[in-house]
This record gives sequence, structure tokens and C-alpha cells, in this order.
Amino acid sequence: MANYPSIDTELLRTFVAIADHGGFTRAGEVVNRTQSAVSMQMKRLEEDVVQRPLFQREGRMLNLTVEGQVLLGYARRILKLHSEVFNTLREPHMVGVVKIGSPDDYVMRFLPGILSQFARAYPLIQVEVHCEPSELLLLRQDLDLTIVTRRPGTEIGQLLRQERLVWTEAIGFAPHDQTPLPLAMFNTTCFCRDWACNALEAMERDYRIAYSSASMAAIMAVVSAGLAVTAQLESLITPELRVLGDAERLPLLPTASIVLLRNPKTPSPITECMADYIAEGFKV
Repeated sequence: MANYPSIDTELLRTFVAIADHGGFTRAGEVVNRTQSAVSMQMKRLEEDVVQRPLFQREGRMLNLTVEGQVLLGYARRILKLHSEVFNTLREPHMVGVVKIGSPDDYVMRFLPGILSQFARAYPLIQVEVHCEPSELLLLRQDLDLTIVTRRPGTEIGQLLRQERLVWTEAIGFAPHDQTPLPLAMFNTTCFCRDWACNALEAMERDYRIAYSSASMAAIMAVVSAGLAVTAQLESLITPELRVLGDAERLPLLPTASIVLLRNPKTPSPITECMADYIAEGFKV
């Protein structure tokens, strides 16, 4: 059997950080090492371990060589397995199921990053995600963690963030010029819909609910097609949409709260761990 040198996972961790952040300096900040220490690590990786050049400079740009691209795929897999081994052996109790309830708008915006990080750290935990409007989620008793939108002053549970409700439409379209104003909104149980309608009535602007749905994806499909204006939390506005305001004769809207509720009947280390990841993910 050939006697190959072993690869220090710290070298791979630094290598991946360089690839992800585009340079030695920023990678050093991520792995908590000086730029010179990072350079020495990569020199060792190139000369003593893989014996191939891994980087090439083009002006100020630092790019991976073909060999570097190959190593990057293996490095990510090795580090993922390394993390799984230690999490499984050190925390064998972190095996089970956690049930999360959330409106689909937060699932689309926040949960991908949260679930990705959680899966890397705790690969043996099964996550169930249940998407329903906040009003329905508040009635359920079978969920471990529930993310809901609340009016200011009615917050319960852990406050994740507060956000302004804003008017938005698709770039390149102007449904705000129509009379009555066509709206795409959540179904009648949504207090954000009440806010939007009450604000328009207060300024005596005619409107009509042209489209309604319990699904954020459906509302955004309508808005993206240029068929209507909607009012949504600011962080949910995607690049193909633009925020509207005074120039389009639309009123300022209130701020809503996003909160995390724990089920007191199902406390567990898994639930608390996931709650920490959710809280951190909503800071982005």
C-alpha cells in the first residue's frame, strides 16, 4: 500500500477559507490567524502535502488552479465528515427530530442558511418544517419551535427582529399608477393586510384586493409579473422588486415583530440548540 502523507484538517480549513473569501487576509480573520501564518500554512500544503500549486494570481485576483479546484471539493467533504464524527461522538444525545413552524416567507428568506449550518453541525437530527400563516401556527400544539409575526406590543416569546412593512412592486412595471390600486395581499386574517388597507383608506386612496393567498410564493409571483403592489416586511424584498413610498403616493406603514415561541411541553437540548441557530440566523 502506498504511504501517502496525512493532511492536517487545519490546513484544509484555512484553504477553504481562502477559497470562500478570496484572499489570505480575509481568510486569516476567519480562522483567527495572521496573514503570514496563513501563507506558511498554504506553502506547507502545496510543497509538503499535495506537491502541486493550488493558487495562481491574475493581477490582484487570487484564483484556484485546476488542482486547487479538485482539492477544494475533497476538502469540504473531509471537513464535513470531521465535524460529523466529533458531533456524533461528543454529543450522542443530539439525535432525534425537531419540528419547526413558520410562515413560508421566512422559510424562503431565512431558513436556508439556518438549516444548512445546523445540518453541518448536527447531521443526525431530523428537521420537520411546517409552513402556515402565523394565526394558524399559534393554534398548533405539536410544534417544538414556532416563528410568527406579531403586532408591536403583543410580542410573546423571544424577539428575533423588528422590521418595517414597505410597499413594493416589480422593477419595470407601474401598477401603482392604476386606479383603483391593485393589491396582492395575504388572506383576511393577516394584520399586515389590515395595516395596508387602513393606511390607504386614511389617505383616501382607492384600492382593490386583486389577488390574495396564504402563500408568500404566490403573492410574489403575482407582484413579479407586474400585476399588483404588495406590502411586505423589508427583508423579504428581492432584487427584482423596488420599494415604493411618497413619490408613488403610498403611506408609511408600521413596524412588525418576528418572534420565536418554544413549546413548554417539549423542551429538549435539540430544541434549544435549534432555537440558538434560528436566533442567530435572523440577525442577518
